[in-house]
Amino acid sequence: MSTHSDSNAPTLVTPSLLRDWPLPAPGEDKYSRGAVLVIGGARATPGAALLAGTSALRAGAGKITLAVAESVAVSVGVALPECGSVGMPETPEGSVTGEGLNRISSYLDRADAVLIGPGLDDPELAESLLRALLEREKSHTATNDGGTPAIVLDAYALAGLVKIQDDSGPWRGRLILTPNPTEAGFLLGRDTEDLGADVAEIARRFDAVVSCQGYIAGPSAEADDSALWKITTGYGGLGTSGSGDVLAGAIAGLRARGTSGAQAACWGTHLHAAAADRLASKLGPLGFLARELADELPALMLELNT
Repeated sequence: MSTHSDSNAPTLVTPSLLRDWPLPAPGEDKYSRGAVLVIGGARATPGAALLAGTSALRAGAGKITLAVAESVAVSVGVALPECGSVGMPETPEGSVTGEGLNRISSYLDRADAVLIGPGLDDPELAESLLRALLEREKSHTATNDGGTPAIVLDAYALAGLVKIQDDSGPWRGRLILTPNPTEAGFLLGRDTEDLGADVAEIARRFDAVVSCQGYIAGPSAEADDSALWKITTGYGGLGTSGSGDVLAGAIAGLRARGTSGAQAACWGTHLHAAAADRLASKLGPLGFLARELADELPALMLELNT
């Protein structure tokens, strides 16, 4: 579909727009709905990876693997029995390092989307992890039929991206970034001023699709990654711990299913916000939990995709 708008007038993401931009068909089995690999989950913050993985599955992804600190891998696998759980090398404090990528080599090769960031708790180690992933990619050829996977970055992985920007060439054009306004400021190197314009600038700077607090931008003037969009619902109660992990997971799950980056970001951001509206109507505007957002996604997709 054509979704072009000029930079001064974002396209509003409405249910009507999404119905005209339908998600891929469910497919015949889990393999046809894409595989997501989440890399995160330090010892102190394994729940972030759990939230992201749950959300990716709720968004319809077929397979999910969580690569987390070795000390919490078994617990994570029990908490989310639908996932594969792989223990990664960690520091004595429990932070995931950039080592041990051989443990997830086969998952990286088969992934349709790789989400990096939920639950990482050390910015310098996040940077080293990104560098190690880029080095591996330069020396490996992806074996999944869809080619190289989409790379979704959240939380401390975004700070790492700033440090490796000059070396991020292999990822350019397939990055999806999910910063909050503070993280958007890190990506820009200054405070945000006009969020819509700033999100568009980040998209151009990193050749990425960007979703930030209801604004989505694509990097170029090509295909459907050409416009600035604005969500028309949600927020308020979305300001709760783990909410961003659910958003990043939903976008990664939708991207793995075969959407474009822009479609995954627009759909995922709308679903995330609409889930908050639905919970607010049932529970009240504050006090619902991030994990409850993910549970609302399947019904919302059904309503919008029929």
